[in-house]
Amino acid sequence: HSVEKANVMESGILWREEITKLHSSKFNEMTLHHMYADNCAMQLVKNPKQFDVILTGNLFGDILSDISAELTGSLGMLPSASLGNIQNGKRKALYEPVHGSAPDIAGKNIANPIAMILSFSMLIDLSCNNKKLTNLIDLSVEKTLEKGFRTLDIMQPGKTQVSTIEMGELISKEIKSLSNSL
Repeated sequence: HSVEKANVMESGILWREEITKLHSSKFNEMTLHHMYADNCAMQLVKNPKQFDVILTGNLFGDILSDISAELTGSLGMLPSASLGNIQNGKRKALYEPVHGSAPDIAGKNIANPIAMILSFSMLIDLSCNNKKLTNLIDLSVEKTLEKGFRTLDIMQPGKTQVSTIEMGELISKEIKSLSNSL
């Protein structure tokens, strides 16, 4: 899905034209859907499974990523990757959690480290091409959550609240445990 506001913004018209050209010239094997940003926000809440990839600019991307975060329970759960073109077999890339720096909770040991851990997992997958390690990290996060551990932002009744450091340690122990059993 290519997302813009071509109905009210000239930049949206340009975006739509350029994405259509790019799709026709390089990605015509994929299905392209154009969608207005406000409708995309509504559709994310209504039926998020209809989306595989959302391509948009920073303005709408910031808004839509926050909406998407609520679908997972917290911004602290969402990794992201900004991927450049592959040149000479290498790709410039930036991996980071969607949530940014969160200065309001800095130093309080309450931040959810999962988005950062999963961003690292994406780096291992997309830049280092190591699916085995990627799967190990992802499974370790999943198993830790299945055991009921939660940071404050995703805390639920009947679960065990842990700090940033404790969540990182629990996931690390799970990685060690799973890697020993492989």
